[in-house]
Amino acid sequence: MKAITFDDFGAADVLRLTDVPVPQVRPGDVLVKVHAAGVNRADLLQRQGYYGHQRYGESDLLGLEVAGEVVAVGSDVDDLRPGERVMAIVGGGAYAEYARADRGMTVRIPENLHFLAAAAVMESFVTAWEAAVHLGGIGKGEAILIHAAAGGVGSAAVEIAHALGARVFATANAERRADVRGLGAEAVFDYRAEDFEQCVGAATGGRGVDVIVDFVGGDYLARNLRSLAPGGRLVQVGLLGGQDSATIPLSVLLHNHLRLIGTVMKSRTTVEKRAMARRFADGALPMFADGRLKPLVGKVLPLAQAAEAHRAMEAGGGFGKIVLKVAA
Repeated sequence: MKAITFDDFGAADVLRLTDVPVPQVRPGDVLVKVHAAGVNRADLLQRQGYYGHQRYGESDLLGLEVAGEVVAVGSDVDDLRPGERVMAIVGGGAYAEYARADRGMTVRIPENLHFLAAAAVMESFVTAWEAAVHLGGIGKGEAILIHAAAGGVGSAAVEIAHALGARVFATANAERRADVRGLGAEAVFDYRAEDFEQCVGAATGGRGVDVIVDFVGGDYLARNLRSLAPGGRLVQVGLLGGQDSATIPLSVLLHNHLRLIGTVMKSRTTVEKRAMARRFADGALPMFADGRLKPLVGKVLPLAQAAEAHRAMEAGGGFGKIVLKVAA
């Protein structure tokens, strides 16, 4: 089968289309003919050598999410059949014509979604559901601040929180303000020109928000904690700011009974990822079926142009998921 590989860590130019063996199906697996694969920032980091030679998944190939058609199932799988349309989180291997997926991380594609749209669902929305709902506990009538809301997971979190009846505040660049508001945000603060801490205080009458989902880290940490209402939850999902260390105002954390929760999907165990997929399937999947949630696809490129897809993500400024089209 054709797949994207690279021999050495480096810039996007190291990616090339080559022939590799089709993965072998084990008892709990499904083999998927890939129609489309989502591109995620973790793919860029893997290509650049950020993870070194650690293996958080089962394949050295890039790609963490697929949408396609089941072509074979393992001996322990009795509830999916060849020909069914599915989308899945995979432990690597999505940038290929065929991918092996754990049944526990595979769900049926709602009838109203085509493959390209489905490829923009799993990584972003499963992560967003985990952060905002399972860990953050956001509910109807509560207030949430979502940083980097024009990104894949951030935009998914905006959609989810809005669909659940929360008051949604967000940060993004000014050019994406209208786009993020269109997803359900009540107010969007320009992170380059506005102080989100002051903006949140003004928007909530000084109370603060109940939940913050942050992908930036660094000096956002102290400001996030000061922006939380008593009993608030800060869910840290990423470190886009590039700062691994930060100062924590412990007096604020203690006095306001706050919770700081860290999460990342890539290093989760298979059992944990299955649980995340179940929570997503139970809570969010019906919202795709009835239209309350919609995948956001920004750019579609053929598999052979994976390097261009990576360059587009590195350049930034886009809105919606970059998707690789693999099969017709």
